[in-house]
Amino acid sequence: MHTASTEAYVVQQGSGRLETLDSRGFTSTPLVPGTVVWFTPGTIHRAINDSGDLRVLVVMQNAGLPENGDAVLTFPAEHLVDVGAYSRAASLAFKDADAGDAAAEAAARRRRDLALEGYLELKAAVLESGVPALADFHAAAARLVQAKTVSWRDLLSGGAERQAAVTGQQLDSLGSSESFYLQEARTTMGERKTRRIYGMCGRIQAWELSETAMVGT
Repeated sequence: MHTASTEAYVVQQGSGRLETLDSRGFTSTPLVPGTVVWFTPGTIHRAINDSGDLRVLVVMQNAGLPENGDAVLTFPAEHLVDVGAYSRAASLAFKDADAGDAAAEAAARRRRDLALEGYLELKAAVLESGVPALADFHAAAARLVQAKTVSWRDLLSGGAERQAAVTGQQLDSLGSSESFYLQEARTTMGERKTRRIYGMCGRIQAWELSETAMVGT
């Protein structure tokens, strides 16, 4: 569950389901090529790969926040009592291991299975008692991320908030028939920042923007 960012799925191939627990209770949404679905902060979600080759492009709001602890895994309640207990359950001892490292994969699967155990408990509680059954998990998630919000504000002001301000300035320029900023247009390439690691939702390959000039013919 993300605490401050909206997430979107764009399904590219295969088939599956997106199970969610939110203000509507439990919902299962089919995932087929062409499906676009998004969910706001507080939506507990589980993607299920029915066909075995489900491929989804994930788009996240608030660049920087999701990569810095915006999400809280649905561990059973005893792992949510404080930051220490949660960190021990969420830790990947082999976070920077190569893709073929069996120990790293085992650690990631252990964490996944623990999150699934807690999710199934939440799902059963919602089906039995309704949306109020999510209140304790929501409260625990807020406590766990509370200390991170100061650094998140810095990420927001230097990222999404700053970009929104730039767009506002551009609209002001266009409204005054000024086009000077268009002369500063450029194309940027992405470069691999790290090798693939085990992340929150699977394997992650991080990229960073490069100011290297594009060369074409």
